[in-house]
Amino acid sequence: MKKDNGKALINISKKTFIQVTALLLALVALSVVLTYVIPGGQFGTTENGEVDYSQYIRRDDIKGINVLKGVFSPVLVFFSSNGLSLIMLSLFLLIISSSFQVMNDVGGIEALIGTVSDKFRNRKTLLTIVVSFFFMCFGAFLGLFEEMLTMLPIMTMLCIAIGYDSFTGFLISIVACGFGFASAITNPFTVLLASEIIDVNPMEHVYYRFIVFFVMYALLIGFILLYTRKITKDPLKSLTYEHDERIKAAKNETETEQRTDKKRIATVYSVFLLAALALIIICSSLSALRDYTVPILIAYFLIFGILAGIICGNKPKFVFKSFLKGLVGALPTLAFIALAAAVKYVFDEGAIMPTIVWQINNLTAGKNIFVMALVIYLIILLLEFFISSSTAKAILVMGILAATSVGLSKSMLVLIYTFADGYTNVIFPTSPVLLISLSMIEVDYFKWVKKSLPLFAVNVIVVLALIALGIIIGY
Repeated sequence: MKKDNGKALINISKKTFIQVTALLLALVALSVVLTYVIPGGQFGTTENGEVDYSQYIRRDDIKGINVLKGVFSPVLVFFSSNGLSLIMLSLFLLIISSSFQVMNDVGGIEALIGTVSDKFRNRKTLLTIVVSFFFMCFGAFLGLFEEMLTMLPIMTMLCIAIGYDSFTGFLISIVACGFGFASAITNPFTVLLASEIIDVNPMEHVYYRFIVFFVMYALLIGFILLYTRKITKDPLKSLTYEHDERIKAAKNETETEQRTDKKRIATVYSVFLLAALALIIICSSLSALRDYTVPILIAYFLIFGILAGIICGNKPKFVFKSFLKGLVGALPTLAFIALAAAVKYVFDEGAIMPTIVWQINNLTAGKNIFVMALVIYLIILLLEFFISSSTAKAILVMGILAATSVGLSKSMLVLIYTFADGYTNVIFPTSPVLLISLSMIEVDYFKWVKKSLPLFAVNVIVVLALIALGIIIGY
């Protein structure tokens, strides 16, 4: 059994925590101010009591959110209509972090990574290409994103083991999944839901979405390979050099005095992770289980994460201590979730989101079809900054578009929505998964923005070109 070095696997530096917290607090403060600047409003209701997005009612009686509500919004948001999903996300993060802490401390990560890295040490490029493809497929076909936090520690340790860095692990897993989310083919949370709302066959002209997928895959792989080539020539150019050196040093310090059977540990955790992956796929594929994916994963990682550690380590006391250490290490990330969600809470309480949507939607009236597509794209980008939930945006945006005539095909409207919804998950600071992922590899948000700016600049150009081409060919 490994010695406990006292270091949590997820360890957020003070600098990163302060920077991200300050940024999110500024966004919350700005959202409070906007509720006093932008008039309040609400959408109408149908005879069935459902929201009617085609009707807008201005509410001059609403004069901004109560200041105390704004101040305590990071807490109050957990008691709002979105509170349950936020609590589930928070529990998910804590349990996942604790399970992987146990996995690390009993030697599970080392055993798995050792097995894979030995096979791919001389085929590093092939490994990054293949793994990135699979993670893009998870996003594009199954709509997985938050769940991929479970794979990030494995991917970062694997990339360190084969001579790359933690940042490469982040790129081939979280970023690749985000690109897949935006290049969606059968993503149930974007393509299928948006298609259902707007009443169009999601498989109509599906060939074009496959073209989009492979174009974006090529763009991402180009960015990853340029980065890995740079750090191979000069490891000091790695964004996570100091973080990775500490991991390597900790690994050397915690070598076992009495080596455990690594093959047995690798087998136990291979079964553990494959079962988790199968569970994710099954829950995401079956509509009856889709809404319960996160609670099911919480229960799985809580029970079997501890059980796998006991099977490998044989000392429950050590396993429970390790589990608690992982939980404590992940606690600061709950602040990121609360602050990011507080922005939308303030907008909802101040009743300005309907006004914003209504006014921006009016900008599309009578515009050139290409301009119309651009405006819709920008509208969804703006909404993405404040509403991270794909389901909520799909209901809001596609509900409006379904009731209006904007001159674009329904398939094109779904494609534009998908474009605007996906890539922002790995660039906007209101994405909890992005902030948590960056915290796990100790890369501050602003450094990530600076590094990824060329990627997303080219991405926007390619997206606009694909939208224009789709309009031209009648997609």
